[in-house]
Amino acid sequence: MSTSDHSAAASFSVSVTDVELEADDLDPGQIVSGEPVVTGKVLWESADGKQVRGIWQITPGVVTDVEANELFVVVSGRATVEVEGGETLEVGPGSACVLREGDRTTWTVHETLRKAYHISY
Repeated sequence: MSTSDHSAAASFSVSVTDVELEADDLDPGQIVSGEPVVTGKVLWESADGKQVRGIWQITPGVVTDVEANELFVVVSGRATVEVEGGETLEVGPGSACVLREGDRTTWTVHETLRKAYHISY
C-alpha cells in the first residue's frame, strides 16, 4: 500500500467513502474461511514510521490478526471482532473501536467493511 502525497506538515481532508484503495497483502495463513480481499490507502505516516493514518477495507470472510495500538471508525460494512481472552466487538457504520498492541483477534466480516484508522507502533 502506498502513501498518498499528503505532507506531514499539511492539513487535508478526504472523502473516506470515495478514496480509491489499492491492493494490500493478506497472509494466506491469516484466512480462516472465505476469500477475503484487503485494500487500503495510507494517507499519512510519521517520519519515524511509528504513526500511520489511513483507510482500510476487507471483503467478507474470516481472518485472524495480531493488532497494533489502533483507533478506527467504521464507515461502512459490518464485522464481529473477537479479542482472544477479551470482548467480542460488533462493529458497523459509526462504530469507534480501540484495539491494543498484541491483541489476537478473529475478524468475521459479514459485509465489506471500510474503516478510517490511526495506528501507533
